[in-house]
Amino acid sequence: MAATFLIPTVLRTHTGNRESVTIEGKTVGEALESLVKAHPGLKPHIMTEAGKLRSFVNVFVNEDDIRQKGNLKAPVKSGDEISIVPSIAGG
Repeated sequence: MAATFLIPTVLRTHTGNRESVTIEGKTVGEALESLVKAHPGLKPHIMTEAGKLRSFVNVFVNEDDIRQKGNLKAPVKSGDEISIVPSIAGG
């Protein structure tokens, strides 16, 4: 199942400045594993050493928050768009 990751501006230096990357995977977890394998510089920014999403990173499949759909087990279909949205703090 080929899905497209939408890469936020702050992380594009790790994908050769690409705005999107097409990746295979049946679940968000599988797709993320493929993404960080293809672009290893992304891993420390979105995942912990244990392979879990960092607490400040939100992921959406199309417009659905994966926390409502099974987290990393959330299903991915061909043509889905997966958005990585790092939280931004400021004052």
